[in-house]
Amino acid sequence: MELVCSLALIGNSPVLQVAGEVDLATLPYFRDQLLRAVALHRGDTLFVDLDGTTALDDTGLGMLLGAAGHARQHGGDLILVTNSGSLLERFALTRLNKAIEIRQRVS
Repeated sequence: MELVCSLALIGNSPVLQVAGEVDLATLPYFRDQLLRAVALHRGDTLFVDLDGTTALDDTGLGMLLGAAGHARQHGGDLILVTNSGSLLERFALTRLNKAIEIRQRVS
């Protein structure tokens, strides 16, 4: 399966919408899109909408954590957006939800 990332503004908030599988095969593209979005919106809160994500492996989790740290170093933040029960469960199991805020919608 493919991975498609698109950067948009919802209101005044930058949102990186992610659709497809984040795994070893798609990680270079995901990393590039994620870090590009953080750099373009330095000092802002970037929302990463994962509702279209069908798989997110451990390397993808690590990439999200690293991007959140990078955003915070430059005065911004990164917030994950999902309503997926399996992703929310995974974030709780890995305790990613303690390191990165997770919301049900961009707000």
